[in-house]
Amino acid sequence: MPRGYISFAGLTPWWWLIMGSLFASCEATKGSVPRLRLSYKDLLATNRSVLFFGHRGILDFRSLYLDEYRDRLFIGGKDTLYSLRLDQTNMDAKEIYWPSLPGQKEECFRKGKDPVTECANYIRVLHPLNRTHLLACGTGAFHPICAFIYVGHRGEHVFSLDPTTIENGRGRCPHEPNRAFASTFVGGDLYTGLTADFLGRDSVIFRTMGHRSSLRTEMDQRLLNAPKFVAAYLIPDNDDWENDKVYFFFTEKAVESDSKGHAIFSRVGRICVNDAGGQRVLVNKWSTFNKARLVCSVPGPDGIDTYFDQLEDVFLLRTKDGKNPEVYALFSTISNVFQGFAVCVYRMADIWEIFNGPFAHKDGPDHQWAAYEGKVPYPRPGVCPSKTTNQPSRQYSSTKDYPDEVLHFARAHPLMSKPVYPLHRQPVLVKTNLQHRLRQIVVDRVEAEDGQYDVMFIGTDAGSVLKVIALQRGNFAAAEEVILEELQVFKAAVPITEMEISVKRQMLYVGSRVGVAQVKLHQCETYGTACAECCLARDPYCAWDGLSCTRYQASGKRRFRRQDIRNGNPVHQCLDQNLTVDDFDKTAEKVVYGTEHNSTFLECIPKSPQATVQWFVHRSPEEFRDEVKTDERIMKTEQGLLFRKLFRQDAGMYYCKTQEHGFTQTVTKIMLEVIESEQLEQVFQREEEESPRPPCLVPDPRQLHGQKVWFKDIMHLIGYSNLQRVEEYCERVWCGARQLRHKGRPPKSKNMVDSGRKGRGKQQSERNRVPRQAVAT
Repeated sequence: MPRGYISFAGLTPWWWLIMGSLFASCEATKGSVPRLRLSYKDLLATNRSVLFFGHRGILDFRSLYLDEYRDRLFIGGKDTLYSLRLDQTNMDAKEIYWPSLPGQKEECFRKGKDPVTECANYIRVLHPLNRTHLLACGTGAFHPICAFIYVGHRGEHVFSLDPTTIENGRGRCPHEPNRAFASTFVGGDLYTGLTADFLGRDSVIFRTMGHRSSLRTEMDQRLLNAPKFVAAYLIPDNDDWENDKVYFFFTEKAVESDSKGHAIFSRVGRICVNDAGGQRVLVNKWSTFNKARLVCSVPGPDGIDTYFDQLEDVFLLRTKDGKNPEVYALFSTISNVFQGFAVCVYRMADIWEIFNGPFAHKDGPDHQWAAYEGKVPYPRPGVCPSKTTNQPSRQYSSTKDYPDEVLHFARAHPLMSKPVYPLHRQPVLVKTNLQHRLRQIVVDRVEAEDGQYDVMFIGTDAGSVLKVIALQRGNFAAAEEVILEELQVFKAAVPITEMEISVKRQMLYVGSRVGVAQVKLHQCETYGTACAECCLARDPYCAWDGLSCTRYQASGKRRFRRQDIRNGNPVHQCLDQNLTVDDFDKTAEKVVYGTEHNSTFLECIPKSPQATVQWFVHRSPEEFRDEVKTDERIMKTEQGLLFRKLFRQDAGMYYCKTQEHGFTQTVTKIMLEVIESEQLEQVFQREEEESPRPPCLVPDPRQLHGQKVWFKDIMHLIGYSNLQRVEEYCERVWCGARQLRHKGRPPKSKNMVDSGRKGRGKQQSERNRVPRQAVAT
C-alpha cells in the first residue's frame, strides 16, 4: 500500500496539556468565522495577489492613486514616487526620487524630530491635475512641498517631475508623515482638511490652488475642535452644479456633549464649492460650513445604546445613475471596557434631510443644547448661491452678496440639531473583542442570481483583508454577517493604511508601510470542485455553471447557474449533484507513528471552519468503520484528534470527514501505527550497554555502519526513507529521557556532564511549546 506521508508523533506525555489550552472544542460556535482562510503563501501560489515593495527594498508607503482611465497605479512613499502599469503582469514600474530640499532634513532634526522616521519627504497627496499631470505633495521633512508630475496621455508610460514647479505645500499637505488628513481635487481646486502648522494645533479646512479664492475655516472650537479628518468627497445635491458641495468626514471633541471631558463624536461637514466667503463678515473664511453628528450604535436594554464614535474610514458607494449614493462608514469604540467595531450605512438623502432641519443652539453656559426655534435668516445659512436661492426681488450671485445677518448666524450655528442615523438605525456589521483592529473599508455592489449584494472588503492592522457581506432580513432585524474569506495579503502583521477598488479590473489595491498588493476580488475555483462547495461559499461573485465554480455573469448564456447567497444550502441547489465526496480510496494517505502510553496527535483541518468534523476508524479488514468515541483520553479539537495516552488497540486507519449543510467529504486518511513500549525499552537498553555517547548526539546517517545499533533498530520501525526528518525529533525528545536515566550516576567525563546540561536545557525549553510532527513526502 503506497504511503504518501509519514509522521512520528510525540513520545512525551505532557504536551496534550498545551494542546488542550490552545485549541477549543471543535463543537464551539462557528458563527462569525471566515469560511475560507487564505495565507500569504496561498495567495501567491494561486496568483491571487501580486506584491510591489519598491526598487529600494523599503517602500514606506503613504499614498495611492488608482487611475483607471490610464490603467496606471501611482504610489507615494518615502522620498519616492512610483508609476505602475496595470495592463502588464510585471506592472513595469517607473520611479521618481524626490527627497527633501537641501537643509530641510537638518532643520527638522534640530527641531527635535526623528531623522529616520520623520525627517524625509513622505508623499501624502496624489491627485489628477489635468489630462497629462498629477499634483503630488510631500511632508518635506516638516516643510510641506508640492510639485507637478508629468504622466503623459493614455497609452503612454512616462513619469517625470518638473523641478521648476516645486512650491510651498503648507495647507495642502500635513507636516507629519502619520497625522490623519483628507483631501479631494475639484475643478482645479484642492480641498484639504488637516492641521496646518508645525505643532499640529491649527485644525482647518482649506481651499487652495484653483481660480477660486483661497478660503479656510476660522480658528473657532465651535467649527472644528481637535478633529481627525478621515475622508473628503464631492457629492452633488442635484443636477444644478451651482449646488455642488464637498463633504468632509471626521471625528472631533463634541462641544454639545454633557461630559466634562468632551466626548468624541463623528461628524459629516459640508461646504459649497462656489463659496467665496463674506464681504464684511467671514472675509476669506467659509460662509457655508455646516456639520452634523453621525450616529452608529447598537440598541441595548432599557434604551441604553452602545455607541461606536471613533470614525476609522469612509467609502462612498456611488450608484449607476449618480444620485443618492450611500456612505459606508467604519467605526470603533472609545470604551476602555471592550474593543468593538461596526459598519454603518448612510443614505445621502437622510444626510440632506438633516442639513435642511433645525440648527443646534445654546443660550448660555448653564443652558442645555436644543433646536433653534427662532427665525432663520434668508438665504438659509449653509445653502449655496444658485438659481434655487435667488428670488425676483433678491439676487445672490455669490456668498459675498449674503446679508451680514446670514453670515453671523452661520458663524454662531455651525452644528445641526439632529444627528444622522444609519439605514435601519443599526449597523450592518458588528465585531467585538477581535485580536486585531479594523482600519479600512471599500465596497463593491455585485449582481447575483437573486439580486444585488454589497461586498465589503475590510483591512485590518494585521496585514489581512476580510471579505464580508451583510444580509438584511427585515427593517428592524439585525443584519446577518457572512465572512466569505480572510486573505492574509502581507506576510508581516502590518496595518493596512489604504485600499482602492477597481470594479473595471475586478481588483483590490491594498497599501501598507511595507508595500502595495494587487489582489483579485474573487477566485471561484478556490472554493472547490463540487456544486455543493460552490453553493456553500455564498459568494455573490461565484456560481456553479454545471461544470465548475466560476464567475457569475448576469448576462451569461448558460442557464445552469446555481447560487444560494442567503442560505448557503446545497440541498436545494444541488439536488441533482453529488452531495457526498466520500472516495476513501482516492484520498491521500498519511502515516503517523505513536508510542504506547504516550500522547499522539492526528491532524485534520477542515477547508471551512464552519464545517463540523467527524472521525471514523477502521482497525482491521474484518471490522466495519466505527465512529471514534471521544472521552478524557481521546479529545477532538479544531485541529485534529488528540490521544492523551495511546494504547495498542488504537492502531488503525482513521478517516476525518467534514459536514456542512448536508455536504460531506473525506478530508484526511491517516494510518496510525503504535510502537509497543517493550520494543523501545529493548532498544534503549541495548543502546546504554553499547554506546559510550549520549543518545542526543545522533550520528551522521552515512556513518551508521557498525555504530549506534539502537538508531538502526528505531529506523527499522519507522523506515529509512524518513531518516533526516526523524533525527531532529529524536534529539529533542530522547536526549532529555536519557539524562533522567543517568540521574544519580557519576558522569563518565566532563563532556558528558556538559552535554547533559545542554540536554536538560533543551528539554525544558521544548516543554514550553507543542512538538512538531516530522512530516515527509
